[in-house]
Amino acid sequence: MDLRGAILIDVSAQDSVSFETDFLEGLGHPVLVCHGPPHAELCPILARASLGRACDKVDEAHGVIFELDLDRPQHRAILRRYREIMPEDVPIRAVVREGQAERYADILAEVSVWEHAPTAADLDGFAAEVEAYDRLVP
Repeated sequence: MDLRGAILIDVSAQDSVSFETDFLEGLGHPVLVCHGPPHAELCPILARASLGRACDKVDEAHGVIFELDLDRPQHRAILRRYREIMPEDVPIRAVVREGQAERYADILAEVSVWEHAPTAADLDGFAAEVEAYDRLVP
């Protein structure tokens, strides 16, 4: 499968991403969904940090929509790690809950934030940023 323009949606298992997945795939972007590690296990993006690696899905992503709960310490660490390992031009969006944008302003400073569920217009704009990134990489 050609993963050029792949978008990773990082979302907890109980959340639904069918709208985002269907919409982005309709725009021609392969979508990779990560529901995170099983309870009480460390996310591979953190576990492999000392090895300088992430995980296969992160390695393939040309854009990330982060929908995990920033009130959880491991989720904040995952978002920090994305910014550390992803190329600077890879677009990252964090979908945050009420009050999180202010509480976690330091973590969110280097990513764009949606304080609502992504709309078609949001996803279309994000897809355009991924396409712009794809034009920059060989």
